[in-house]
Amino acid sequence: MIRIKIFFENIWELILFIKRFFIETVKRPIDINETLRQSYLLGFKSLPLVSITGFVLGLVLALQLKPTLAKFGAEAMIPPLLSISIFREIGPVIIGLICAGKMSSAIGAELGSMKVTEQIDAMEVSAARPFRYLAVTRIWATTLTLPILVIYADTLSLAGGYIAMSLDNAISIKMFLNSSLNPLEFSDVFPSLLKTFVFGYSIGIVGCFKGYNCSRGTESVGRAANEAVVFSSLLIIIIDLIAVKITTFFY
Repeated sequence: MIRIKIFFENIWELILFIKRFFIETVKRPIDINETLRQSYLLGFKSLPLVSITGFVLGLVLALQLKPTLAKFGAEAMIPPLLSISIFREIGPVIIGLICAGKMSSAIGAELGSMKVTEQIDAMEVSAARPFRYLAVTRIWATTLTLPILVIYADTLSLAGGYIAMSLDNAISIKMFLNSSLNPLEFSDVFPSLLKTFVFGYSIGIVGCFKGYNCSRGTESVGRAANEAVVFSSLLIIIIDLIAVKITTFFY
């Protein structure tokens, strides 16, 4: 019972944290310079991991599709199946989970260490508006950065799929792109791109919430980073489930 009570208390505190974010966002203009700096620190520095993940994702998926479809003489269906599955579902979710581990833990650990060393308290005493400077900028950075990373990873996934197909079959890059991109429709791309903004927002809000409300003690910093990863990953899966149920009405 105590753990259930603590769980619902955390949910309520998170709702209040989200409310505070929107209030702070509407009250004053966003600190563009700090948001861009956080976008670089959180987004650009995630490119190596996202690049490897996106490329290997397309490569492995194409390699797995080849023997299965070859039994039915349907190898020509590999490019459209690859592109639709990656753009619609696999790309956003996998990259979202990867970035949840990278970004959310970094935000939780950084803000948690600032909370433990009383840097946030010092900023509040000096009327520096730490929530607006530390939390709002990071949340906007993850919200705007994740869709770009997903598009980048989806492109690399197609490159990995082309390499997997070209190992056995002589297929031109133009033919592969035509076969993979022509079947894509607006309903395949737009809903998936839209939910990446929600994924990015979830990563930022959870990381900032866990770090900003970190308890005293150095061990709580690691706990905040770990909880940020677990909670944001779970939130991404739940949001994706809801998004899939909604988008099925339009297919």
